[in-house]
Amino acid sequence: MYYTYIIYSTTLNKYYVGSCQNVEERLQDHLNSRSKYTKVAKDWELKYFETFLTRSEACQRELQIKKMKSRKYIESLIPNKN
Repeated sequence: MYYTYIIYSTTLNKYYVGSCQNVEERLQDHLNSRSKYTKVAKDWELKYFETFLTRSEACQRELQIKKMKSRKYIESLIPNKN
């Protein structure tokens, strides 16, 4: 299985969209500064993910979300986000 995920940092007040094969392992990478973009914060939380059968589908969905360039759109995906 492959995943498209959204994480959020309260410190930065920013979302990050990515794709991977193991969401929990990838979150640990973000928390432990093993990702260039997210290493500036240590409080990333998993807010949302979608599951796909292929890496290609997960990457396509990641790009689709990023192309929206919209925080409002990202927040609309997250359940119970006010």
